[in-house]
Amino acid sequence: MGFFNAVHAQNQPIPSSKSDTVNILNEVIVQENRIQLPFSQQNRNIWIIDQEKIKTLPVRSVSELLSYVSGIDVRQRGPGGAQADISIDGGTFDQSLVLLNGMKVSDPQTGHNMMNLPVTIADIDHIEVIRGSASRIYGINALTGAINIVTKTAQKTGVTANVFAGSSFKSDEVSGDTYANYGIQARGNLVHKGGFHSLSVAQEAGNGYRFNTAFNNQKIFYQGQLPVGKRDQLEVMSGYTHNNFGANAFYSSPGDINSEETVKTLLAAATYSTKISENWTFKPRISYRHNVDDYLYIKQTPDKFHNHHQTNVFDVELNNTIQTKIGTFGIGLEGRTEQINSTNLGKRDRRNAGLFGEYKFAPIDRVLINLGAYANYNSDYGWHAFPGIDVGYNFYGNWRVFANLGTGQRLPTFTDLYYKGPTNIGNDRLRPETSTYAEGGLKFNNERLVFNASYFSRRINHFIDWVKATQAEPWKPENFSQVNTKGLTISADYNVNTGSAFFSSLRLGASYTNLDPSFKTTLPTAVFSRYALESLRNQWSGTVNAEFSELLALTVMARFQERINYKSYTVLDARLAFKQAKYSIYVDAANVFDVRYIEAGAVPMPGSWYTLGIKTAI
Repeated sequence: MGFFNAVHAQNQPIPSSKSDTVNILNEVIVQENRIQLPFSQQNRNIWIIDQEKIKTLPVRSVSELLSYVSGIDVRQRGPGGAQADISIDGGTFDQSLVLLNGMKVSDPQTGHNMMNLPVTIADIDHIEVIRGSASRIYGINALTGAINIVTKTAQKTGVTANVFAGSSFKSDEVSGDTYANYGIQARGNLVHKGGFHSLSVAQEAGNGYRFNTAFNNQKIFYQGQLPVGKRDQLEVMSGYTHNNFGANAFYSSPGDINSEETVKTLLAAATYSTKISENWTFKPRISYRHNVDDYLYIKQTPDKFHNHHQTNVFDVELNNTIQTKIGTFGIGLEGRTEQINSTNLGKRDRRNAGLFGEYKFAPIDRVLINLGAYANYNSDYGWHAFPGIDVGYNFYGNWRVFANLGTGQRLPTFTDLYYKGPTNIGNDRLRPETSTYAEGGLKFNNERLVFNASYFSRRINHFIDWVKATQAEPWKPENFSQVNTKGLTISADYNVNTGSAFFSSLRLGASYTNLDPSFKTTLPTAVFSRYALESLRNQWSGTVNAEFSELLALTVMARFQERINYKSYTVLDARLAFKQAKYSIYVDAANVFDVRYIEAGAVPMPGSWYTLGIKTAI
């Protein structure tokens, strides 16, 4: 993704953990659960959005941040991340896996709730975007890729805060009120005896930007790391978010003009890391995610058309890394239970059991090979296996050529299977989607320039889409087609050595992704399709970040998007910040040219929006 790839100075030590202080790193270590490799040795298409980049960007939510990553299609239904669907390289929003510090946070009810996360931008150290089928590494539902959000590890005791307010300076035509929003975020760290505790809280609310788009969101997130003896470590995290928003035109426009939705998410995880021997690391993890989705079709009459969904997901992982003279082995076991109790979908549950096996070795100088497989048993669909391999060769200094093959699976959600409504009806005979993925490319990485060019081909079998034969019929999910997608990505990120005291730094980035999907339907009676033709065809983004005398920083970001079944448009965002040692004042301008466009459903995105904020650290 050009500007967002990691640019690091060479010959610096790699720290054991990510910190919330400014570090110059030789490498970002991609946080996989068993075999971990630095960014420069990865043989797959991986983007790293690091902490220093995140600090400069004119965004308020993780969804807005991801919208500038090449290959990611962020389809928001409102500002500030009220709700957003995330897809990778032309897939659907249910085909990507989202993780928080390695914990899977995907929702078995629907992918619409996947980004209801308890973390703020200030909590994030970096984000890893893994493009391509990745079941070998992450298990089920990583059909088109995975996004791992890695939070900060505190290095010193202190408090940071961010207060902001914004407006479009436009008024509600009925009430005359000016559309505006505000946010308060605070984070405190306590570092003590080789461990740390971090707690962050946030409140963000606004009266929307058009009729029935007001929102109110609270977040709380705790993360702790405790040493156990001389060799072991316990990591704990937990979080909760309460997200209430007007859902005008979210799902069934124009009838849902008075809809309202509340999504509440609780998650917790504990990971214990121990050295069985000098060469054997054992990391068990237990995690839990609870989600409540309460939807009112007409909020003035809550007793009618009221859907209440409650899901519980329990996950246990046993991950092992074993170093040997012939290479590194990764072995993992996983058990996962998904439950739902819903007024619409019923009371359901299903179970998964998985086995990971990976092997990394270097058969000859400058060649690195990773191979492995994931075998999964699902109580509804039985056994399936998903192998994969990636190969890389370093030549001529920092140049690297790479290739990889991967496979993946996506289970139907409970909404796909069991939903009942006047305009949508589920299908309990659906089969899981499966994918095969092949990619090859060229990389360059040094202290100033990061370059990537790659080409991929992906086939998805048993593609699930909501379809119908006539306009009068309800939408129904079917294993509609085989989808073949070919894609090209080119990106570059350059850190300019200005040599000027006035011009402190200059970073330039640009990326381009082209997708060419084709469809081979297995259901010729389906005339209308909801998702098959909604992916992006062309996506371009560019970023300029400049600092002046270490006092002023200016970031300008532009993105162009052309969707297969929609008009093309370009959005420009900017941030100007005045920086001091203990505080900074910033002004954000989102959608500077007031472009009108839609990302999801029938929801028009806000026009220009201006935000004034102050950040402080004690």
